[in-house]
Amino acid sequence: MTRVWKWNRPVTVREVLEDLQQERSIAYTTVMTVLDNLHQKGWVRREAEGRAYRYEAVSTRAAYAAALMNDAWSQSDNPAAALVAFFGMMSEEQRQALRDAVRIVQGPLETREAPEARQQEAPQARQEENPGSAEGADGR
Repeated sequence: MTRVWKWNRPVTVREVLEDLQQERSIAYTTVMTVLDNLHQKGWVRREAEGRAYRYEAVSTRAAYAAALMNDAWSQSDNPAAALVAFFGMMSEEQRQALRDAVRIVQGPLETREAPEARQQEAPQARQEENPGSAEGADGR
């Protein structure tokens, strides 16, 4: 998958083979078998091109990593403890990346209301909606 993600475009067995052979000796049939297995598992899609196929990743590397993390986390009998342990393994740089990701998911501050603001506005909003309801039904 690393080689398929590297190009970020449909690749042939030959291209992957030539790339891998820069590091080690590997057979064409081995690469072909691995790509076929990835196709059977649904990790890559393929299109015929002449007598060969072009293979393309179904999802990004980031989406794949996120799915792995979600799967591992959801299988835990104590997800909160698993997250605490995971965060404890992170470097400060990784923790900062996590803080940044949380900010992105939550959106800009001006679009989020702080819990205190909601609590302070709630009584006033109820009174504005029904001015006679500031006191209880029995007049207290």
